[in-house]
Amino acid sequence: MRLQLSLFFTICVLSFATLSAQTSSELVVTVEGLGADSVFLANYYGSRLYYSDTTVADKNGHFVFKGKPFDECGKYAVVLPGPVFFDMMLVDEPMEFTTTLKNPQGDMQIVKSEENKVFYNYLNFLNNKREERTPHDAVLNDSTSSSLQVEIAKTAMKIMNSEVVEYQDALIDDPRDYLFGKYLGMLREPQVPNAPANVEDVRFWNYMYYRDHYWDRVDFTDSRLVRDGSFHNMIETWWSKVIPPDPDTLFFEAKKLLTKAADNKDMFKYILHHMTFQSESSKVMCMDKVFVDLVNEYYVTGKVKWLDEKQLAKIVDRAKALKFSVCGNIAHDITLPGLDGTTWKSLHDIEAKYTLMVIWESSCGHCKQEMPVLQRIYEEWNNKGLEIYAIGNDFEPEPWVEYLKTTNYTDWIHVSDNPLINAQDSAAALIKSGITDLESLNFRTTFDVFSTPKLFLLDENKKILAKQIGALQLAEMLYRIEGLEPPHPDFFLSEEALDKMKRLEEQEKNKH
Repeated sequence: MRLQLSLFFTICVLSFATLSAQTSSELVVTVEGLGADSVFLANYYGSRLYYSDTTVADKNGHFVFKGKPFDECGKYAVVLPGPVFFDMMLVDEPMEFTTTLKNPQGDMQIVKSEENKVFYNYLNFLNNKREERTPHDAVLNDSTSSSLQVEIAKTAMKIMNSEVVEYQDALIDDPRDYLFGKYLGMLREPQVPNAPANVEDVRFWNYMYYRDHYWDRVDFTDSRLVRDGSFHNMIETWWSKVIPPDPDTLFFEAKKLLTKAADNKDMFKYILHHMTFQSESSKVMCMDKVFVDLVNEYYVTGKVKWLDEKQLAKIVDRAKALKFSVCGNIAHDITLPGLDGTTWKSLHDIEAKYTLMVIWESSCGHCKQEMPVLQRIYEEWNNKGLEIYAIGNDFEPEPWVEYLKTTNYTDWIHVSDNPLINAQDSAAALIKSGITDLESLNFRTTFDVFSTPKLFLLDENKKILAKQIGALQLAEMLYRIEGLEPPHPDFFLSEEALDKMKRLEEQEKNKH
């Protein structure tokens, strides 16, 4: 077992519990074979475990943990030396267990706790079903099994699955409202009914019904639900598979979900943290827009109360750093000098249906692979309204200028900075005179440049349509936007690249 720490949590070791008289909220455990040793109580938070409390067992393996208030109840694990552990439902009722150090979960005996009797009865039921299906699995995995044997095995498996579902249904619908029943309920997919007769697109109707009813199985008033992996699986599936990867749609649905959980601080916190992390770290184009929107909606406005000032500032600053490069925003009007070092060229002065802003450098091998493809795209699309605004990332101008002399990228608009204009006095004078601005001189920060090449496709108003795409992705996007059939990708490759591909293909053939 691995106990991990999250971004917003640290291990919290509380004072030792004393072996006093049992109260209704205490957890009393006796472990045969344990002896006097330290024992830990860990709570699940989503799919991970975090230390919550610690105590010391007496020489007979007897120990007590204080109970938790309702908001902190949920699925916990008692971690014994080894380490070995057993899971349990920590709820507000008398709880007393006996077990063994050798097999703590398998030898569990529930002395007191109706909730945990339900939980362990279910685990034992599943174990029995696994044993029952073992011979049937063997038949299904044996290629020599007869068709009759296979049919019998499949029928038996179907019956066992029905029995499991029936058992789960009974726990989910039990009027005693067991916490474990709620956890099981979160594992159940929404049942989509037959679409109305007048629906034209049945598949879309089914999808929207599933999406609209996805969270029906969650009690948003119960903070204990975040302390189980089933809740984590729900939010992860919803975010990555149910909602389409469109930034505006994701943000809209995120706000709806967070509104449902607004009065449940633990659930609100878990959902927002998950969506913030996933959107900020996503490799999907433009997902950082969701991150920026979430930060502005919840972190900047004081709705996040669980972070200290330093942590909060770090997240807010990251969102601020991305604001100029977010899809859907107008790209900042970068103004930098051209190849002659004196003629300043503005991004927004370009009059074109599409502008490709490329940030690259002469020592970048990947840039040198992509730029011939960009040149081919430029030749194909320039008369359709494409211009390229290429920002050299070299900082020292000489390598940049010398490399461009060896290329045919002469029709692009080339700009860059240099140490002279970035010197403090020079920069201040240029900004004060209105020739350029701080964001232009700091374009690497403005456009969050950590690697090159970095491509931004802009529309005629310089709104960012796409970013962090490859050259061939750019070509596909242009053809798709214009409703044209794209040619084969080889169309955009240089002769040199095509020759290299042919040589590699020949080498592969010769190997075989």
